[in-house]
Amino acid sequence: MFKVWPKYLTIISLPILAFIAFSETGWKTLLPIIEAFVFIPVFELLFKPDAKNVTELEEQKLANHPLYDFLIYLTFPLHLGLFIYFLLGISNPELTLFDQIGRTTSMGLLCGVLGINVAHELGHRNTWHEQFMAKTLLLTSLYMHFFIEHNRGHHRNVATPEDPSTAKKNEWVYTFWFRSIIYSFISALQLEKQRLKRAKKSIWNLQNEMLQFIVIEIITVLSINFFLGIETMLWFIVAAFIGAILLETVQYIEHYGLRRNKVNENRYENTNPSHSWNSNHTLGRLFLFELSRHSDHHYQPHRKYQILKSHNNSPQMPTGYPGMILLSLMPPIWFWVMNRKLNTQ
Repeated sequence: MFKVWPKYLTIISLPILAFIAFSETGWKTLLPIIEAFVFIPVFELLFKPDAKNVTELEEQKLANHPLYDFLIYLTFPLHLGLFIYFLLGISNPELTLFDQIGRTTSMGLLCGVLGINVAHELGHRNTWHEQFMAKTLLLTSLYMHFFIEHNRGHHRNVATPEDPSTAKKNEWVYTFWFRSIIYSFISALQLEKQRLKRAKKSIWNLQNEMLQFIVIEIITVLSINFFLGIETMLWFIVAAFIGAILLETVQYIEHYGLRRNKVNENRYENTNPSHSWNSNHTLGRLFLFELSRHSDHHYQPHRKYQILKSHNNSPQMPTGYPGMILLSLMPPIWFWVMNRKLNTQ
């Protein structure tokens, strides 16, 4: 049964391809993009999703097995190492503009998959070192406020009009980006303000995590500029932006058009598996540490990735996350596919 864990080594293919991309030129700089948005979507169209869950006995043994923690911890040094390698090489005068765009796009993908996605998993855990890793990974996308808004805002307000990260029916992904980015940041500011108010402390207190995050991000950007130059700094900002846009696109597909009913004037029904889109497509699940079993994640947020379940009452995506991301970028086709599914929920 513990032979299940090696399947998650699939994710190691991404840093390997990223290392090649940051070492080579031409089309090879796009190898991670080709894997994520060509190979995986084609694979998932050809093979059926797997809705099988582990048994209760297996779940008890898997939940605290150290190998699963080791695998997700391993992405931390891999991501930071590749991040530094990218920064050291991106301003090489021998690179063409195509090479720089290719490497930066691949770095942006890493920021989304190894950065924000793994930070999402670790950010739901309670130990200091796991939360530190989560915040550090988010720094590579200049998106540290996600740690606050996601855990204290999104999970409380998901599938309601109060949640900036829940896409409305017929909302274009491009307008959703702006709405979610702006209002998620504002939400994080308000949540931290409320926390400090309850503790009877000023928002200008050093314990204000939003202030900490903003200062850390500014110092990071200025340090890159000081030590590696303005060109490297600008390419870093572009890569970070790509990582953030990738996150927001994922959030768009995860809850598109879904709504919780109001129990009374002041309260919504409890979150259940029907309030998140789910995907059981195998390769995408492994590539993203089971993020696509999102229905169970919102139903039980502290469940570790290796024991997330598929639920019969959760709405199912027609393909995996990489394919759904591509589909979302073509709004007329997206609406044609997804609105018909919404009407059957």
